[in-house]
Amino acid sequence: MIRYADELYTYTDDHVIGMLDDVVRGWVRKRFRSLTPPQRYSIPSILQGNNTLVASPTGSGKTLSAFLSIISELVSLARNGMLEDKVYCIYVSPLRSLNNDIAKNLREPLAELSAIDASVSMIRVGVRTGDTLQSERARMLRKPPHILITTPESIAIVLCAPKFRERLKDARWVIVDEIHELCSSKRGVHLSLSLERLQELCTNRLVRIGLSATLHPLEEVARFLVGYDGDGEERDCVIVDARFVKPMSIITISPVRDIVHAKADELNRRMYALIKDVIRRNKTTLIFTNTRSGAERVVYHLSKMNVVDADDELAAHHSSLSREIRLDVEDRLKNGKMRAVVTSTSLELGIDIGSIDAVVQIGSPKSIARCIQRVGRSGHSLELESKGYLIAMDNDDLVEDAVMCMNAMRGKIDSVHIPRNCLDVLAQHVVGLAIERRWRVDDAYRLVRRSYCYRDLSMDSFRKVLRYLAGMYKSLEGHKVYGKIWYDEATDEFGKRGSTARMIYATNIGTIPDEVAVKVYTRDGKWVGSIEEEFLERLSPGDIFVLGGKTYEFISSKGLTAVVRSAEGMKPTIPSWFSEMLPLSFDLGEEIGRLRGEIFSMLDEGIEALERGSSSKKRRRNGKGKDKGNESCYRDVEMLKDRIARMLMERLYTDENASHAIVEYMYAQYRFLRVLGIKDSPSDRNLLVEHYIDEQGKHNLIFHCVFGRRVNDALARAYAYAARVMMRRNVAVTVSDSAFMLTLGEYTSGEDGEDIISLANRIIASVNSSNIRSLLLNAIKSTEMVRTRFRHCATRSLMVLRNYKGYEVTVARQQTNAEILMRLCERLDGFPVLEETYREVMEDLMDVNRAEQVLRDVEEGRRRFIIFNARDVPSPFSHMLIVSGYSDVVLMEDRKEMLEALHEMVMKRISASASR
Repeated sequence: MIRYADELYTYTDDHVIGMLDDVVRGWVRKRFRSLTPPQRYSIPSILQGNNTLVASPTGSGKTLSAFLSIISELVSLARNGMLEDKVYCIYVSPLRSLNNDIAKNLREPLAELSAIDASVSMIRVGVRTGDTLQSERARMLRKPPHILITTPESIAIVLCAPKFRERLKDARWVIVDEIHELCSSKRGVHLSLSLERLQELCTNRLVRIGLSATLHPLEEVARFLVGYDGDGEERDCVIVDARFVKPMSIITISPVRDIVHAKADELNRRMYALIKDVIRRNKTTLIFTNTRSGAERVVYHLSKMNVVDADDELAAHHSSLSREIRLDVEDRLKNGKMRAVVTSTSLELGIDIGSIDAVVQIGSPKSIARCIQRVGRSGHSLELESKGYLIAMDNDDLVEDAVMCMNAMRGKIDSVHIPRNCLDVLAQHVVGLAIERRWRVDDAYRLVRRSYCYRDLSMDSFRKVLRYLAGMYKSLEGHKVYGKIWYDEATDEFGKRGSTARMIYATNIGTIPDEVAVKVYTRDGKWVGSIEEEFLERLSPGDIFVLGGKTYEFISSKGLTAVVRSAEGMKPTIPSWFSEMLPLSFDLGEEIGRLRGEIFSMLDEGIEALERGSSSKKRRRNGKGKDKGNESCYRDVEMLKDRIARMLMERLYTDENASHAIVEYMYAQYRFLRVLGIKDSPSDRNLLVEHYIDEQGKHNLIFHCVFGRRVNDALARAYAYAARVMMRRNVAVTVSDSAFMLTLGEYTSGEDGEDIISLANRIIASVNSSNIRSLLLNAIKSTEMVRTRFRHCATRSLMVLRNYKGYEVTVARQQTNAEILMRLCERLDGFPVLEETYREVMEDLMDVNRAEQVLRDVEEGRRRFIIFNARDVPSPFSHMLIVSGYSDVVLMEDRKEMLEALHEMVMKRISASASR
């Protein structure tokens, strides 16, 4: 049963501190004025042996809340001469750097406790990761640390280490830090199986402790942490929900009042002036961008402005920099020597970076949870306020940021996605199980299904993995895919095969794929440049992209080489930074859709009231004073927009510029739709589909769905596949977080586009909740995305090895091997590695499950598609999507001019309609 701590415990600080060992109790009273809420609730829960999930902000003492109970128990054992040479507690974190911080932060209080009672000095803390020297590992075997600090990959390795695993048998506690980061990826799936294997090894019931700053839903993450018992019953867990105990202020800022008409240099100048002001008002400022290149660009401009000492007080921090540079920046941050650090995602998690006064976010962080996580890096104590400034540079970012602020301040967080039934991770662990001992299939299956991530795994899927690992697919043996286990179907048992299984397992463990650059050549063999592999997987034949300032059409790829042809003058369909961008969360998208609907309703009600008043005035004027009447109407509309903007300022936590820019954006779309005679308002329930003919005469269908890129990608590819079958031609796709576009090409339509609207209706009707999965599967089968992801899944499944007999296999060789194997696997019915590739692309990279739910909502009347014909002038909501591909080929100033030109087209249409 899952319960909440505040319903179970009403202890005072004195009562909780009184539960600790005498020495620890005295130290706590001397060191701290009081306990923090997470400490007050989690200490008694952990001392009582309860599985415990602690959710509280950075700086609230949650790490100490987990360790204090454990230290108290270890100190008590040491003082009574009962501390043995074995591992009592295992701490797991996704970050090696965080592990080193934790070790340091544990040794300091233990040293202080040792000064009170010398026996405490016997308590050992050790870090074991891939960087740990062999001599240190040997020392750990002789004198194991009582608290072992490690990573998900290392814990899986030590479970198969014959000698060291014996030191884990009496473990009592396991702590999973940054659980929100782990549970949303295959690293978390991997860890969930390691925890079940650890529990199988241990003589005690493990007490599982999860730590996280920002996550939702708590109950689901608790189930991920604790899993199920041998009878299939959900294990108990106590949730300490202290997520919102820390004061926080967030505001969305627009550098200018009119984003559409502001020149690019003016927009940039105002943005940097805002950042400069924040930096000068605070001792240390952390600045987040959404891309690594963006972080470098911001550092460059700030250094030229002489805001701070560019050499000693300003730096970038992201994953493309060397480890030495990153560590140097982190150390200087901890020591208070930095005034400003610009980062992408690398400083999001809880490594100790000292006291940050304020956080600036440029652009949208794309999820409420990520926003709170980033802003929570400031005010590094429970009493200090976390301050966040979200600076938006375009209309869509403005709306996203504002809705994010509103939800963050209300305590509403978007849901985490936890991958399920990952067969590649399962294959890795089955090999690990086989190395341990001989297993009955039923026993191993029960162990696997104790993990939350495999609760719904079928026995059929489990046996397919066993058959693959046992080498029962003979057609693969000629390509060096040999059995790693033996599997006797008669006795229904399996175990380790051969002497190399342990070495293969230990040197190929893990879920993080190797990423490399892909070389790009023209068809005549001329080298053009390089692109990231993650960008390549997004390309389809016919896609246009920019490299080195020139446009190219993607033709094909083989291994880590892409072939293109020149496409000068053609419109790019995908920006090169697309692979770096974080996807908007579905929950945040739904909130944006609701806000759109609410603002349109306010505009409708206000303008209807104005029109009623205007009609009355016209009758009284009896046709006289037309110009004065128009001026009065204009003033009334401006007053209405001002009223809505003031309301939004308070509700959405924006500055005046931002609220007015949002209203103008919504009003432009409102006027555009009303001119076309569209009375329905865009919202989370009304999904507008816009027909637009571009400057090249191509017909496009733009679906205005604010579902985030993962859901939109699934919907777009399914609709594009259906359209391709229907029209017997390729259909290009452009995807963003707030819309997606199908480019149908040239089309002979009837008067006013009736034929194309009928076609749009048929395309929409051809995709439903029952067939989207099969349509999407057909759409992705021949894509670069599947080819790349197959290699990732094949390496995780130990089908393609990254290391063999002490030699590292290059990524290029891995990719070549994977492509050959994939062609063979496509001929096999339900081959588990290929099936997992399809599942990963559709469920993890995209979100076909939520796409199915959207279509089910349509079928059951909770949502509806509304098609309208915009002809040759696209609506304001579509402008960012239309120009997105151009962002590489033009300067920002030119891109701004393109947006302004599109806006002027809209205004001319509205004016022309009004004059009639």
